[in-house]
Amino acid sequence: MRDRIRFFLSRLGERLWVKPLFSCVLSIAAAFLARVADNAFPESGLPDISADSLETLLSIISASMLVIAVFAVGSMLSAYASASGSATPRAFPVVVADDVSQYALSIFVGAFIFSIVGLIALMNGYYGSTGRFVLFAITVTVFGIVIIGFVRWVDRIARLGRLGTTIGKVEAVACCSLLRNRRLPTLGGRRLDGPVQGEPVYGDTVGYVQRVDVDELQAFAEKNDLQVYVAVLPGAFITPGQPLAHVTRGADSKDVEGGGIAQAFRIGNERTFEEDPRFGLNVLSEIASRALSPGINDPGSVVEIIDSFVRIFAKWSATEEQEPEVQRDRVWVPEVSLDGMFDDAFNAIAKDGAGTIEVMLRLQTALASLHSLGNGQFKSTASSHARLALKHAECALRLPEEVELVRKAAQRISAG
Repeated sequence: MRDRIRFFLSRLGERLWVKPLFSCVLSIAAAFLARVADNAFPESGLPDISADSLETLLSIISASMLVIAVFAVGSMLSAYASASGSATPRAFPVVVADDVSQYALSIFVGAFIFSIVGLIALMNGYYGSTGRFVLFAITVTVFGIVIIGFVRWVDRIARLGRLGTTIGKVEAVACCSLLRNRRLPTLGGRRLDGPVQGEPVYGDTVGYVQRVDVDELQAFAEKNDLQVYVAVLPGAFITPGQPLAHVTRGADSKDVEGGGIAQAFRIGNERTFEEDPRFGLNVLSEIASRALSPGINDPGSVVEIIDSFVRIFAKWSATEEQEPEVQRDRVWVPEVSLDGMFDDAFNAIAKDGAGTIEVMLRLQTALASLHSLGNGQFKSTASSHARLALKHAECALRLPEEVELVRKAAQRISAG
């Protein structure tokens, strides 16, 4: 259930209307809160705030907030377009989910709605003396929140569309997804090491697997006395002719429709970051490939992305696997391949950056760092990718001296 809520909240976080809508509801409630104070404390002895001064203040806020909100939306759209153009369109969900920008837009829209509702109520004599004082206090508080939010937002929007900011955001979500997968490599089910066996279960949708609900599979398997072997992980592209899972039946099992199992696989048109640990690596690799294109020629950003991969894999290696809170003994799930993750991260950089000496040297240094982590699987995987990168460099670099530098860098792994 917690995973379902997290997945749902992540999808809501990518919608720009959610927080402004909540802010509007809160603003309307705040405007009517002053009337509640009138009824609760009719003779409070508080200072009497004139209706004219409140009307002027609310009019200023209503006139300015609408302009600022429109300006904020335009600036955010420009930053989103810049991020998609300089990095990759796949990074858009990460950029659009920026909390500070959504918070600022919510403040501007909420302040506008609050001022309009408060102004209409004030001009129709809705508030008494206590209500006017409470409305004045809320208005001053809203004004202060707007100023603080605007200052924070200006600082953030100046960086939001920058390539370095986009790389940092993608690195953060990729690292979070990989660490979650490291703690529960089989999504809480039992580890599937061998080939998948049993009766295949097919879906009827074309798209990417966004989430596998292991709890739902476990409940269905217990009800029908089945063993479920998951065949596709989040991030896989599936068609109706590709099995989602295989099942074996117990002694008390009856014929069941595969739809109950297929419903546990959420299929969408796009990959998502939360449940797909390899997607973040793919996006970072795409950004690096674009930076290496002749039209951009930005090897410094590629070096920055290689450093991001080293940080991500170092944290992944240092994280220990955890026992699932609930035992799901009827669902078997394969682990994400470390070789596959290294392929997603380094193959495109090794191919596209083969003719750039600074990229090749940094790539060999990064692979040597990962080789030294002490994990046996890391050692073999890093070694194979170092050899592959060296072959690309030998074919692409023109100067023998540069090729020799890359060879010496690759020899560090062989010596280690």
